[in-house]
This record gives sequence, C-alpha cells and structure tokens, in this order.
Amino acid sequence: MTAHVDSAPARLVPTPTPTPTPTSTQPPPPGAILLLAAAAFASGLSLRLTDPLLPQLVAEFGITLAQASHVVTAFSVAYGLSQLLFGPLGDRYGKYRVVAWACGASALTALLCGLTPGFDSLVGARLLAGATAAAIIPLSMAWIGDVVPYEIRQPVIARFLVGQILGLSTGVLVGGLAADHLGRHLPFFALAAIFAGLGLALAALNKRLPASATTSSTHADGPLLRRMAREFSAVLAKPWARVVLLTVFFEGAALYGAFAFIATHLHRAFGLSLVAAGSVVMLFGLGGVFFAAMAQWLVTRLGEAGVAGWGGSLMALSLLAIAVGPAWWWALPACFVLGLGFYMFHNTLQTNATQMAPERRGAAVAAFASAFFLGQSAGVACAGFIVGWSGTRLVMALGAAGVLGLGLNFSRLRRASQRVTVAPAA
Repeated sequence: MTAHVDSAPARLVPTPTPTPTPTSTQPPPPGAILLLAAAAFASGLSLRLTDPLLPQLVAEFGITLAQASHVVTAFSVAYGLSQLLFGPLGDRYGKYRVVAWACGASALTALLCGLTPGFDSLVGARLLAGATAAAIIPLSMAWIGDVVPYEIRQPVIARFLVGQILGLSTGVLVGGLAADHLGRHLPFFALAAIFAGLGLALAALNKRLPASATTSSTHADGPLLRRMAREFSAVLAKPWARVVLLTVFFEGAALYGAFAFIATHLHRAFGLSLVAAGSVVMLFGLGGVFFAAMAQWLVTRLGEAGVAGWGGSLMALSLLAIAVGPAWWWALPACFVLGLGFYMFHNTLQTNATQMAPERRGAAVAAFASAFFLGQSAGVACAGFIVGWSGTRLVMALGAAGVLGLGLNFSRLRRASQRVTVAPAA
C-alpha cells in the first residue's frame, strides 16, 4: 500500500499501490523512447538558447538588458500556458502523434526565429516557439506512462529526462557560441533542421506502434474547455496539490530568474567570453545527470523530505558562490552543484505531482508543468528589472534566498505529513 494526502492536509489515507496499466500489451519498437528523449533534448535546447544571447541583443538593438530578457519570458509564458491544452489534445489524437506534430511545428517556429529582422519580431517568434515546444516533454512522459509497466517506469523516465537535461545545458553553450562567433540567426536554422528531422522520424515510427499505443483515450468526452475547467478545478480543490503547485511556481521564479543571467554575470563581472560562460553553465546539466545516476541511493539515505531540503540548500549555496565569488572559476563547482540541488528538489516535487490527484493524473501533471514555467517567466521578468538598476549579483542572492526558503519549507511540510499515522486499510 502507498499513501497520498487527502483533502485534509494533515491526514494520510491509504491507496492501493499503482497497478501496472500500460495501454499497450506489446513493447514499443526499439528507438521509440530514444526518439522522445531526442525531442526532449531539442525542446530543452530551444528553451535555453537565448540566455547567453542577451548581451548581444542589447548591443544589436540598443535596448536594456531587462528588455532583452523578454525573449526568455515570452517563450516561458507561452510554454507554461500551452501545457493546459496539450493533455486533452494528446488524449484525443494520440500522444506520440501529437509529439511528432509539435516537433514539426517547432521546426517552423525555430525557422521563424532565425529569419526575424528586428527585436519585436524575435520576441513574437519566441512566443510561438514556446507554444509549439510545450507539448513535447509532458506528452512524452504521459506516453511512457501508457506503455511502460509501473514497476520499471521510474528508471525509464529518468533515462528519458537525461535528454532534456543535456538539451538545457547545450542550449546555453550554443547560445554562447552564437553570441561570440556564429551570429544569432544560425543556431535557430540548425534547431529548425533538428526539429524537422525528429518530427519526420517520430511520425514514421508512430505508424509502427501497436494500435493501442496510438489511439485516443476513451474518457476524452465533452467540450474541450468545459472538460479542462472541470479537471483542473478538481485538482486545485486538494490542499496538498495547492502546496505542490505554489512551491513549483516559486521554485521556477527563484531559480530560473537567477539562472537566466548566470552567463551574463560571468561575462560582465569577469570579462569571460560568452562561449566560455555558456560552457561553465553546462555543468548544471552534468549535475542533473549525476543526480539521475544517484537518485535511488540519495532517496534511500535521505528520504523524500531530506532530498528536498538538501536540494534547496545546495541550490542556495551555489547561487551565493556565483554571486560573491571573487573569480569566475568559482562558478565551475557552483553550476554543477546547482544542477544537482535543482534536480534533487524538483524531482521530489515531480514525484508528488504524480500522486497529488491520482484520479486526475494528466490534469495534475499539466498543471504542475504550467505552474513551473509560468513561475520561470515571472522570475526572469522580475530579475530583468532588478538587473537594470542593481546588477546581477543581487539577482543571484535573491534567488539563493528564495530556493533555500522553498526547500526547507517543503521539506518541513513533507516530513510532517509523513509523521502522521497512516490509517489501516479497510
């Protein structure tokens, strides 16, 4: 038996251990999950590609750094809001098929980003790019849940997420190369080619999937907007769901408000080239990969609440080291530990998101993803304003305080809920 938090936040009630209920009784074709990981890589690359480009945009268009950061916030806002639409679309038309469509649409929006002549048009193109990329990762995870039995699902999802982790880090590196050597247009053209190839490959493989792994769900009934309102209202009615959603919103704001300016900070404070700064920030992804390899050991040793608390603390220590470090190389271990701490904390929140409303898991995970990326957009917007009048060090310090408070508070709440005696099964 496992437990989830009921409508009363201080009481745990037993629920049956999740039963392996994959949609398809046949294993997916070889490469099916690998292609989804590659699509997650492209989505992550697209998300972080513009971070190191901010100083170049300032110089090219004669704007402030706060204005330049709109290319980051536009993507994140569209990414977060669009999450709410793609769950129902995946249910109706098939999740793997919609991921393939999203890659094709992302190829077009990436091409548009590369062709834009002005700053306003670039912001608009990034808005569209965020909307098209939003479907890839959540629907991929939902499809894995459909076809992979529960008892082996966690390591499969962990391997899938390595694609996203590497994409986030590579995006910062490629953005730095673009800023220093390639120009801002070329990386978007390359990204468009990657998305186009992945879209064709996913569409071709979708035709070889078992029929039960490509058809729509039988519960997708009623008008789309009414169904969305009903599902999300039911999720928000649960107190623990509100705790998780608020926590992940402010996590996105506190961490990524600072993270988006790390490369800029290293460039401005220490004269580091944007290529070198992007390479340093890539260590964030290596920290995430390290967590993926050590996750089982960490959870066993620290427990869920301990992993969350230590994750917040490690993130805070890392951001402070970047803020006050007297030399650029302080950021080398700091970015690695920042990635480790983030995935310790965020993975704990993800785990809770999958159980905070088990009877409406699709809507719950969509709400979780939406809150996370809307938090990112709010955080980058606020950080861009602060950078304009106070510089990047204060942004790093405020981010450190935010993630520390969030990590310790969530750890306290989770530990309190785990101390409650679980009622015996009927």
